[in-house]
Amino acid sequence: MARITIVLLLILIPLGAFSQKRKAQKAFDAWEAGEYYEAIDYFKDAYSKTRDRDEKSEYVFMVAQCYRLTNNPRSAASWYRKIAGKDNARPEAAYWYAQVQKMNGRYEDAIEAFEEYSKLVPSDSRADIGIRSCELAMQWMASPLPYEVDDIRDLNSRGSDYAPAFARDDYGMVYITSSREEAAGKNEHGATGENFADIFESRLDKKGRWSTPLPVTDLNTEFEDGAVSFSSDFRTVYYTLCEMGKRENRGCVIMKADRSQDGWSQPERLDILSDSLVAAHPAIAPDGLTLYFVSTLPDGYGGKDIYYVARSSAGVSWSQPRNLGPDINTPGDEVFPYVRSDNTLYFASNGHIGMGGLDIFRAEAQPDGKWLVDNMRYPINTSADDFGIVFKGDDEEGLFSSTRKGRSNDEIYFFKLPPLKFNVTGLVKDEETGEPIYDAVVQLIASDGTTIRTNTGDAGDFRFMLKEDVDYIFLASKDGYLNGKEKETTRGQDKSKEFLTTILMTSIDKPIELPNIFYDFNKWDLRPESMVSLDKLVETLNDNPNVTIELMSHTDSRDTEEYNIELSQKRAQSVVDYLIEKGIDPERLSAKGYGESSPKMVDEELASEYPFLKEGFILNEQFIDQLPNDEQKEIAHQINRRTEFRVLSTDYQSD
Repeated sequence: MARITIVLLLILIPLGAFSQKRKAQKAFDAWEAGEYYEAIDYFKDAYSKTRDRDEKSEYVFMVAQCYRLTNNPRSAASWYRKIAGKDNARPEAAYWYAQVQKMNGRYEDAIEAFEEYSKLVPSDSRADIGIRSCELAMQWMASPLPYEVDDIRDLNSRGSDYAPAFARDDYGMVYITSSREEAAGKNEHGATGENFADIFESRLDKKGRWSTPLPVTDLNTEFEDGAVSFSSDFRTVYYTLCEMGKRENRGCVIMKADRSQDGWSQPERLDILSDSLVAAHPAIAPDGLTLYFVSTLPDGYGGKDIYYVARSSAGVSWSQPRNLGPDINTPGDEVFPYVRSDNTLYFASNGHIGMGGLDIFRAEAQPDGKWLVDNMRYPINTSADDFGIVFKGDDEEGLFSSTRKGRSNDEIYFFKLPPLKFNVTGLVKDEETGEPIYDAVVQLIASDGTTIRTNTGDAGDFRFMLKEDVDYIFLASKDGYLNGKEKETTRGQDKSKEFLTTILMTSIDKPIELPNIFYDFNKWDLRPESMVSLDKLVETLNDNPNVTIELMSHTDSRDTEEYNIELSQKRAQSVVDYLIEKGIDPERLSAKGYGESSPKMVDEELASEYPFLKEGFILNEQFIDQLPNDEQKEIAHQINRRTEFRVLSTDYQSD
């Protein structure tokens, strides 16, 4: 019996090894055929049967790859994690582990993983791109664009629903691509595990609800049909047909059909590539003379690239395909092009800097033939796949596809950029006391010619609605005060905003000091640093055209009274001369030198700045002489050397 057992084992061991190799071969055959969904089970089976360390590592890598390509980044991450950075693993396992962590929205973890991959393969720039993508993604999510995004439950099913396209000029009909149960192709797609996709139609009812999508039988086949694009008059449709078998992919071609009263004409294949080449995801330009599509031609930049063909007029042959170039195409995949009514090109890519898997990009053609490409950012893009965008004409709203809910199947989403809303809430206060000023008149003066008036409430408050791209001045007025003014602008604002502003008004019941008016010792010429304060006075006088003022100059007491009067008069006149040079009517101005005759009274502000001064004290010569040291005396003298103005009248009328 022992001899028989040994003989049987010797026979069974080669049979077991042969069976194991056959399972591995099935796995790789499925992989080569693009049957990733089916290949997962084969690779897992082969993994569980082998004891070879290197084979196990390879099967783990292949399972992870299949999960990634079937849009299951969570499962992919757990399998990549088993081998990333291991000695017997492929270096790219570390890269793809970082990439799927980014697709899962785990940006901090992804950055660490990209840094680890960069140590393994320092020459690969994809690591730097990945790190920068994660950093930008976090910034974009922290400061989202003001788009409103929501899924459309009426259009979505348990299968994949994607690539929406408006089918009428009133945007009340939409075509989508879907693998739902009602699809004509009942065979299971090896790459997704779902039915072959078909084209479905839905209509918008009077209540704003989309009807249950129904198959467009004129266009659908037993194979993959979808990703439609309509001509600008919606009378011609272009779409993709992919004929597939269990272990074969006969290729994808672009089909065309014309609308009539009875439906769609018999679809015809566009002869733009040879039979052996792939052409998919058509996008016709508004003028009908350029057709964009996706292919894997030998002159591409990596994965799937966007190409175009052109013609001089309708009905003539298309040109040879041309690659859109490196501004658009990358070593990754560029898919689902769409051309808006203004000829802006939109497409999805996982090769440009983005937030996760596929991101939607906007591309504008430049005069030099290049393209300016921008990521549409969050919330249009997320860490998931986002693609297949379409717009409602010139409006900043439309539809797109996404897997953002964490499931592997695609869903249709609605997006809209709501009109920007701007408001200003303001307070009018007394500049000196900080108290609100009730019943002040606030005038809004806009650069578009709009003028509105309102009165402040009990709390000195006011409120205006504002428009986009307009400059505003808010001018407050009330008897007993100089007019106050503040400015705001909505130019350059890309988000709705509530502006807050405070207008300070100055009482005219006592002199108003002009800060920082300086002269050299024993001179009356204005120093350059005085101009800032005087320019503000010019603005105040322009804002108060009915006011006349007296310029009042004061000196300290350290000279004769006669000398100080003369010096202060000249200094006051130098201010008046400056104001006249700036265009102020001389009849509104008078100069008066007070010498040392009006020493300063200490107010609350001075008392808080200089502790040795008490509020209410007058800085006359007697007070200054009793100060304990020269430093304090000099401060007091400096405070007395000041320039003020007081309002003489508020009813001046210019000739």
